Amino acid sequence: MEQANDKRYQPKSYVEITTPEWVKNATLYELNIRQFSEEGTFAAVERELPRLKKLGIDIIWLMPIHPIGKVHRKGNLGSYYSVRNYLEVNPEFGTEEDFRKLVKAIHDEGMFVILDWVANHTSWDNNLVEEHPEWYRKSRKNTFQSTRWRDYDDIIELDYSHPELRQYMTDALKYWVKEFDIDGYRCDIASFVPIDFWENTRAELDVLKPVFMLAEAEDKDLHRRAFDSTYNWTLWNILHQIATNHYSVKTLSEAYLAEHVSIFPKKGIRMNFIDNHDKNSWEGTPYTNFGEALKAVTVFTFLMDGIPLVYNGQEAGLNHSLAFFEKDPIPWQAHDNEKLYSTLFNLKHQNEALWNGQYGGEIVRIMNDKMDNVISFVREKNGDKVLVFINLSKDTVVAQFDTSFDKSNYVNLFSNSELQVDDTLVIEMAPWDYVVLHHTNSR
Repeated sequence: MEQANDKRYQPKSYVEITTPEWVKNATLYELNIRQFSEEGTFAAVERELPRLKKLGIDIIWLMPIHPIGKVHRKGNLGSYYSVRNYLEVNPEFGTEEDFRKLVKAIHDEGMFVILDWVANHTSWDNNLVEEHPEWYRKSRKNTFQSTRWRDYDDIIELDYSHPELRQYMTDALKYWVKEFDIDGYRCDIASFVPIDFWENTRAELDVLKPVFMLAEAEDKDLHRRAFDSTYNWTLWNILHQIATNHYSVKTLSEAYLAEHVSIFPKKGIRMNFIDNHDKNSWEGTPYTNFGEALKAVTVFTFLMDGIPLVYNGQEAGLNHSLAFFEKDPIPWQAHDNEKLYSTLFNLKHQNEALWNGQYGGEIVRIMNDKMDNVISFVREKNGDKVLVFINLSKDTVVAQFDTSFDKSNYVNLFSNSELQVDDTLVIEMAPWDYVVLHHTNSR
């Protein structure tokens, strides 16, 4: 048929950018420099890099490293997200040379680093206020204004109708890649900034080196030409409802996953998280948000498709909300979360089924007879396979799973025992229990 060669009928990829190859099986770690150590410095972060590498971390996201505004500052130390100068480092953290040394040390460990970038607004005393007051959005009274409808009195909004502002901001983003060799950005409230700005920025950054771009947003459109990854707030909200209000697991499977696999672009990568700086500081800790379900939802979040995030301190069982505008160092301690995370991340690194975006396998439902309580799925890629069974309920259940498509020998991830899986698998599961079986094709 001639039509078969007609370009009008050929499928097209929704995502037009190329995610760097090193992101294919990567994990992400959000690092709050102020609270990461008593010193709160770049040098203190550098000392902990071997530990983070051993944990299974690949990409370190540094919360904003720029000087913080003093005018209308919140608290004694202010918000990271009130940026006073885009081209300088916060002297509280160290010098430019200290930062350069940290970036090199991260790369020497085989890890990558992205900076948190605040493009939507600046502090009241940013150097641009005097140099280019016309670049700022004005109120009805013709005064600078904070983010509309939000309690962000320490910042004022930029106006992206000005081409000169767009060029300045793009050049500033390029500066840190060119001069310090960083590997990309996490972009604060990215959907508040015009998408065409981000699309051009991505094109200019990719000329310098392959970058990884994470948007603090959930909009699918951002994946097309700008961002590799976006936030998965929807997943967090559903898991929170299951854990605290005991919603049926069908809320996850039928209200979320069905849409996720059908609509979300395969080359896009959701960032899955249990905690981050916003959740931790303003909405409670993982322990208050998920309670007894915490480990179960962690396993699900890390094994479903998407890039998993650890917020600093989670691996040490951080169980209090870190102050946002004051010094409040993480109380580091040995904790079994460290073993849980490293076990899951080691599997992710080795097993292609769990890789990110187009590199990994789709999440496919395994049918069971307790669908209100138990989520069960398989992911498979190039002969690698992972079977996941999680009781997301407060009830003890005996569940029967249809494993007729997945008959094989597997290793139980947490017991390290071998298991022959036939047409049917029956598991007695305590509340919030989980079983992970894996098979890696020998290469």
